[in-house]
Amino acid sequence: MMIRLLTLPLLLLNHSNFAGTRPNIVILYADDMGVADVSYGDPEAKIQTPHLDRLASQGMTFTDGHSSSGICTPSRFALLTGQHHWRRFHGIVGAFGGTVFEPDDFTIAKMFKNKGYRTGCFGKWHLGWDFDAIRKRGAKKGDPRAQSYDWTKRFPDGPLDQGFDYYFGDGTINFPPYCWIEGDRFVTIPTKPVIKSKPLAGAGSFRPGPMAESWNPYDILPTITQKTVEWISKQKKDQPFFAYLAFNSPHYPIVPNKPYHGKSKAGYYGDFVIETDAMVGKVMNALKKHGFADNTLVVFSADNGPETHAFERLEEFKQWSSGKYRGVKRDVYEGGHRVPFIVKWPSRIKKGLQSDEVVSQVDLAATFAKIINYPLGEKEAIDSYNFLPVLEGKKYSKPLRVATVQNTSPKKFALRQGDWVLIDAPTGAAKKEKKDYLDYFGLEPYGTGHKGLLFDLKNDPRQSKNLYSQYPSKVKKMRALLQSYLDGKPCAPNKQ
Repeated sequence: MMIRLLTLPLLLLNHSNFAGTRPNIVILYADDMGVADVSYGDPEAKIQTPHLDRLASQGMTFTDGHSSSGICTPSRFALLTGQHHWRRFHGIVGAFGGTVFEPDDFTIAKMFKNKGYRTGCFGKWHLGWDFDAIRKRGAKKGDPRAQSYDWTKRFPDGPLDQGFDYYFGDGTINFPPYCWIEGDRFVTIPTKPVIKSKPLAGAGSFRPGPMAESWNPYDILPTITQKTVEWISKQKKDQPFFAYLAFNSPHYPIVPNKPYHGKSKAGYYGDFVIETDAMVGKVMNALKKHGFADNTLVVFSADNGPETHAFERLEEFKQWSSGKYRGVKRDVYEGGHRVPFIVKWPSRIKKGLQSDEVVSQVDLAATFAKIINYPLGEKEAIDSYNFLPVLEGKKYSKPLRVATVQNTSPKKFALRQGDWVLIDAPTGAAKKEKKDYLDYFGLEPYGTGHKGLLFDLKNDPRQSKNLYSQYPSKVKKMRALLQSYLDGKPCAPNKQ
């Protein structure tokens, strides 16, 4: 019946006869969260995440799931477009920065809207806005003073310009302006320079810029979650919806609310993860309460690995957010981009499954397109693989991906192919690795004396044994494939 409905002429389709075959889609996106920060039912884990554990038990967990980058803006761009960030840029959008999108860019939100979905975005955006549109005449670019902007004007180039019907959030927790934005309008008006409105539970800082009088960093996580829950409650059964909730947590500043203090055995960071887990539970409960749970595909993942404070947690709490992997945020080592990756879809994904297939967040675009019968154009989602056969347990050519490119900075790329990963640089670390950390895991501080790194992840997940000089033929082939992608070859097989 599904096939017959999807092949009907478009003019005969409407929301009522179409919504039942198309699932609602919800993406829950954590910020700076390590692959080992989910407990997955392990009673010994220092951070207990019962709601994420339940989500995993009801769907499929990918043990080899990746973000496109080791930092946030690029990963978010890749997730929303199905195109690797490094084809256009590498860094994050800075304070008062403009949009990373071009006018005709494909996004999954535009795709869903094209197919009749309601689309909502909540929380962290960090993909740029048009500050020129609100800056007063005579004020310089990046002026941090509140009086330099007209807060009554439309704030363009945000989520509404990329296919979302609705947005509520604060933009980015540690970047100005520090206020609430709804749609493309300011709900609270910045009038003063940013200050730490309350002592922070954990570490963290805020870039200089205008702040609303009522702004409080502790409010952000519960508020964006509540706004998501309210939006879900207003959706209708005869029209599918796409919700993208981008948490500010557990990104620094670390601001878990008091009810969560002391709940983990990994300090305030662990407490912040536990509060994030509780917010996941609130969204899942809302889907169930309003009758959407059975027809909703839920994805939980993160934009990159844990911040470098993970080294301190290892020393103080013996908790390592990257698990058996090397690296942290910004690194092209596995810990920089191997992240939690859970997908639940009742009736289509069997419960409690685990997959070791390599998947990337860029693959969500082609997978969603297949699910809703959207024909991707030749230049749309050019790096995206459809992993629906993996989710449904159907036959497919293994491995799914020919290769996977990982990147954070302009001159440092990694290529994953099967069990092997080539790092085309002397080190995979973005910053100097701490000696205590290297000694703890018995790692060598790579960086000099060789042109690159080659690891067999199957036998060496910690990336401790460089095999670069032992396999020159493999290095040559992998480097040539990497260069072909960098020269413009699409990663997705149907685009080549």
